[in-house]
Amino acid sequence: MTAPQDVVFLLDVDNTLLDNDRVITDLRGHLERQFGSASAARYWALFKGLRSELGYADYLGALQRYRLDAELGQGSDLRLLQMSEFLIDYPFADRLYPRALEVIERLSSFGTPVILSDGDVVFQPHKVRRSGLWDAVSGRVMIYIHKEKMVGAVQRHHPARHYVMVDDKLRILAAMKQVMQERMTTVFPRQGHYALDPAVVAAYPAADLSIERIGDLLDADIRSLFTPQDK
Repeated sequence: MTAPQDVVFLLDVDNTLLDNDRVITDLRGHLERQFGSASAARYWALFKGLRSELGYADYLGALQRYRLDAELGQGSDLRLLQMSEFLIDYPFADRLYPRALEVIERLSSFGTPVILSDGDVVFQPHKVRRSGLWDAVSGRVMIYIHKEKMVGAVQRHHPARHYVMVDDKLRILAAMKQVMQERMTTVFPRQGHYALDPAVVAAYPAADLSIERIGDLLDADIRSLFTPQDK
């Protein structure tokens, strides 16, 4: 455990700092163009099943299952394995939301920014590195399968008086807030398909602060997010 800090900003990646919906759109188009609709449909079916099983998106894991299908004679097109090159070489830095890196820099003047993301142990760290986010937070990166269940680990690695959690999923924000209570302020950027789904939004309590885009934090009163307010 390190020495306690005053304020730690916990920042999600997909659809919070990085437009992952755009990445998916690009990937879908690439699969259709290069390998045809049948191969693409089979890949996405495997991807969806694996996400339901694991609880997070595992693009490379879905490729592994696709290859197994082919080996078992399920008719999968082995050319689709070339998709790994597309994913590894993808320009993630170009998919950062406008001013995302500036937001991290500004938050650094008030506390310690930390990446807290869900994902697999290989591709998600690769995405964080290639996007420039790893360097932006000086390597303070935590990636878990279910980060909302890892509050204890977060506090051990980055003990603080107060935490500010920025995430596009109200489900995650609500779960973290339930554990940390008044020691956490939640910020909800309304970006990506989860944040814009009325049914999903209605299913969970509102965040302490809602913003339209991550860049809005450049104009927000950051100190008010962790300073007790007069009742």
